[in-house]
Amino acid sequence: MSFFNKLKSRLTRSSSKLEEGLDAIVAEGGAEEAVAAAPAASAETPAAAPTPEPTPEPEAKKPGLLGRLIGRGAPDAPRRVLDDEMLESLEELLIASDMGVDTALRVSANLAEGRMGRKISVPELKAALAGEVARIMEPVAKPLPIYPKKPQVVLVVGVNGSGKTTTIGKLASQFKAAGKSVVIAAGDTFRAAAVEQLKVWGDRAGVPVLTAPEGSDPASLAFDAMAKAEADGADLLMIDTAGRLQNRADLMEELAKIVRVIRKRDESAPHNTLLVLDATTGQNALSQVEIFSKIADVSGLVMTKLDGTAKGGVLVALADKFGLPIHAIGVGEQIDDLAPFDPEDFARALVGAEE
Repeated sequence: MSFFNKLKSRLTRSSSKLEEGLDAIVAEGGAEEAVAAAPAASAETPAAAPTPEPTPEPEAKKPGLLGRLIGRGAPDAPRRVLDDEMLESLEELLIASDMGVDTALRVSANLAEGRMGRKISVPELKAALAGEVARIMEPVAKPLPIYPKKPQVVLVVGVNGSGKTTTIGKLASQFKAAGKSVVIAAGDTFRAAAVEQLKVWGDRAGVPVLTAPEGSDPASLAFDAMAKAEADGADLLMIDTAGRLQNRADLMEELAKIVRVIRKRDESAPHNTLLVLDATTGQNALSQVEIFSKIADVSGLVMTKLDGTAKGGVLVALADKFGLPIHAIGVGEQIDDLAPFDPEDFARALVGAEE
């Protein structure tokens, strides 16, 4: 199965919500037009003598709402004039899908350009919406840059439960498969489960995992890991960090300390700071980006758990507001469930459009 098909099949909550909403918006307009047209048709009918038993029109000639929805790909698919009322309904739908007000208004305005007053079908609306989403996402779709510097230090940050540890394991495995030598530092020294999880990924990928006793200073571990990676000639050092809430000043200061200590050994490090975001947090992801960027100078994003949320639109809002590179997205627990971000595939999957 291609990653697009996997993404589309697993983004069911987001895509079905948008898809159903788009269907309803177009169908609602079609029903209103049909009701409005009925009196006009009666007025144009010449007066005639009443008959005792008028012959009714066959129902098959005028499909009902359900029939029009099911047959939306057919030549007589329902269409609706794109007017202010329809545009307002579209804006509300996009806001409900967690794109945020500013982004939803911008997408709707761009979609309306050149289409106002024209009749539009559901497939056409999906294609146009996917195009506008892809246009926003295109500039930020960038792979994790690889530099000649050895070791290239990749610091991975995020809130509790965002999927940092799993993301590190998947990325390390993928880089190892691509021929890079990788070292992982288990910097979440306060949670034994995170260390064990990294060890499992390390064993699976053949990548060494550096650890410290539980409760040790994570900044000290990061410093020692840099020395070890440098001595081994590793291409990449990936440093896990403890999950921390962005509103906990003490935990954020601990992260700032890790960055300061890393720079004592290499003033250019960390060379990448990845913020791992959980898609299920919705608009809260925006505040996470703002605060983590101040503390750790975030260089790129990874979005996980897109298979478990109806809030996939938040990724569009993030791209529109911050313009930070989106390196990868995750839709599951397997190693191939994390893939480079493709804006067109994502846009089509989000709105339920075909490949």
